[in-house]
Amino acid sequence: MITPRQWHAKGRHFTYKNYQIFYRTEGAGETLVLIHGFPTSSWDWYRVWDQLTGKYRVIGFDMIGFGLSDKPRRYCYSIHDQADLFEALMTHLNVMECHLLVHDYGNTVAQELLARWEERKNETESLPAIRSVCFLNGGLFPEKHRALWVQKWMKGPLGVLLTKLNNKDRLRKSFDKLYGPKGIDDAEMDGFWEIIQYQNGHLLFHKLIHYIEDRRRNRARWVGVLQRSTVPLRLINGPEDPVSGRHLADYYTQMIPDPDVVIIEGAGHYPQNEAPEEVVKHYFEFRQKQR
Repeated sequence: MITPRQWHAKGRHFTYKNYQIFYRTEGAGETLVLIHGFPTSSWDWYRVWDQLTGKYRVIGFDMIGFGLSDKPRRYCYSIHDQADLFEALMTHLNVMECHLLVHDYGNTVAQELLARWEERKNETESLPAIRSVCFLNGGLFPEKHRALWVQKWMKGPLGVLLTKLNNKDRLRKSFDKLYGPKGIDDAEMDGFWEIIQYQNGHLLFHKLIHYIEDRRRNRARWVGVLQRSTVPLRLINGPEDPVSGRHLADYYTQMIPDPDVVIIEGAGHYPQNEAPEEVVKHYFEFRQKQR
């Protein structure tokens, strides 16, 4: 297992709005960008990284407020701003077109990026081109997002107080609910907590939880683009996830024309960690279909 420190050592930083943003890039070929979820980081992808970088030029990055990127206290966090950050990184790395593999909070960022691409794809300076999107578990439809009680409280008036009570044991209880029957192992939990604690990120949850309200307010835009986009889409879903598991996958098949859905039985909210070989297999199959 690559540790968070090893992950950090292999990365770089670029400047976004005077803040330092962490990213890693490795491999050659078509560009694949990995976008992580809440409340974790690009380290979420460590179990699939080597196989993906064997076929593609892979870019993983930590959004502002997350992971090994800066975590300003006085900052207006939003999905739209994270999409702006993505575009700034793509410009920094001279990426003209890319494919997306995304999870959780990253799903919502990808929906905004897809909406922008559909609006701008006929413009000569529209960059980068989004060539495909593969979603893992995440709240693609706000009406089907079954937030954990702690998420509900975090976005309320007591969010600041609850955030101050954050510790590894409390977070472990949430992850135990999110993972499938095998649960999360101690080393992985330690890694998650180490990265979340970087720059006291565990004290920012009440500011980052905005994305739940962002999803509600932008439902028409972000669900609508899934229904009308011509960009290839696939959902790889861990059904044991209480937040966005089988019920989300079933709803996706009802709401999305010609849906492409793969279920990984026994997996929960983090299929890339719980069933990495299957995620890679199904992702490669998805890309092969586009040939």
